[in-house]
Amino acid sequence: MPSSDTPSTDVPELSVVVPAYKEAHTIHEALARLTAALDDVGRSYEIIVVSDGNEDGTEERAEQFGHDRVKVLHYTPNRGKGFALKHGAGLARGKLVVFIDADLDIHPDGIEPLVQLLLRTPADAVVASKVHPQSNVSYPAFRRMQSGVLRLLIRVLFDLSVSDTQTGLKVFRAPVLRACLPHVTSEGFAFDLELLVLANDRHFKVMEGPLELDFRFSSTTGARAVVDVLRDLVKLHRRRAAGLRDGTWLA
Repeated sequence: MPSSDTPSTDVPELSVVVPAYKEAHTIHEALARLTAALDDVGRSYEIIVVSDGNEDGTEERAEQFGHDRVKVLHYTPNRGKGFALKHGAGLARGKLVVFIDADLDIHPDGIEPLVQLLLRTPADAVVASKVHPQSNVSYPAFRRMQSGVLRLLIRVLFDLSVSDTQTGLKVFRAPVLRACLPHVTSEGFAFDLELLVLANDRHFKVMEGPLELDFRFSSTTGARAVVDVLRDLVKLHRRRAAGLRDGTWLA
């Protein structure tokens, strides 16, 4: 594995946070692709893998990857993707913080275009979007329909112009996360949405960027998951409305 001559006390350009749950069979390949993509770009970076209460060997497989820029965090029990992202981002040292899923659906080559978009614009965060005109995505028609309904609900309930809040690739300037993460209480599905709504309500500029997506069906969306999503949306909408009324949402 390539090694870094950069002392650990230096602030890297990028901190890449990778939440991982039940990824023992794919985490090594995911980290190989991720480190190769980041090494090709030439920016200084650190990777923080967050093993979210795994019992399948994900933590051990990630540690066996043996790269000096990869740090593996582990805790029990499983707390959900949102908790994992918040936990990892809390230890990130980079000027920019990247969230990317541990599965192989999103290619890490997509990180650099978002970083470049962020750096050449006034944006504070860039979210990869399946509906961006330059995106190249391949995923089932039913999932497309689900995503479309979700985007409509989010626009109506939260006045958020971001079309695709749940895609697992996002880039933030570190001050955005410092300002917003302490106020995010969602730990599961609604984490991404709550973070972006908080950033938008605090007048941070959130943009969308292109995405390369090769959907491998690493997850399924059943009726229970749909009910959970709708429940989380309603809970967040009510909490935000109450917080805006009493002044606690933007405190």
